[in-house]
Order: sequence, then structure tokens, then C-alpha cells
Amino acid sequence: MYDYAIRFETDDTPGVAVFCRDLPELNSYGDNQEHALSEALDAIETTLSLYVDQRRVIPAATAAEPSEHVVRLPAVTVAKIHLWNTMLERGMRKADLVRLLNVKPMQVDRLVDFLHGSKIDQLEAALSVLGKRLAISVEAA
Repeated sequence: MYDYAIRFETDDTPGVAVFCRDLPELNSYGDNQEHALSEALDAIETTLSLYVDQRRVIPAATAAEPSEHVVRLPAVTVAKIHLWNTMLERGMRKADLVRLLNVKPMQVDRLVDFLHGSKIDQLEAALSVLGKRLAISVEAA
């Protein structure tokens, strides 16, 4: 659902540019495809932060096209996406979640900050107060 497809583009200048159909604000760069791919996760998480700053819903990923590469997001990042989108669906602000969780504002800021590491149990608790349950599955790689 949130495994975003990226594509590489090259031109006359050295290096490789990275773009994502589902996240048009995303742009990244690498010295070569391998380096660009390694930078893609950071670029996606930075772009997701823009959505939070602009109070926008984070879109689900669409199926990859044959020429694209799929970037699989960490479980914590996916949990943050679900938390953020649920908050927006309900018209909630961070302050509302602060009151529900009875925590400091900085703690909620971190729960929806894609550039900050969060503990999965904290995300699980936040989702729980919104009537959601975190379920993790393991698949063959």
C-alpha cells in the first residue's frame, strides 16, 4: 500500500535523478542508479514530511510500472502514515492527539515526524486511541 515506485532519469549531466509518480514533490539525485536508490528512502520520508507540514493526506502507492523500482518503507514509517491519515480523516490536529494520549506536544510531533525515529509501541498506542490496531505481517523477500 505504501511501497512507492520510483523512476530514474539521466541527461547530459552526470548523475541520476529520482522521481515518483505518487509523490510528485519528490526529487532526489545520486551519482549512479545504486546511489540514487540508496537515497530514495530518505527522499520519500522527506516528501512525506512536506505532506504533514501542509496538512495533506499521504497518498497510497500505485502499482509499479515495468521501468520503475519499488522502495519498501520501514514498518515504523507505514505506521506513521496510517496515524497521520487517520488524524486527517477525523479532522484532528496534533493537539487533539496530545489530549487523547495525555503526553507532551513534542511526543506527538515526533510520532508524525518521518525524519525522527519512533518506537513502534508508541505508534501502536496512538493508533489504538484512534480505534486502529497495528498488524504486522511477514512475507517472503
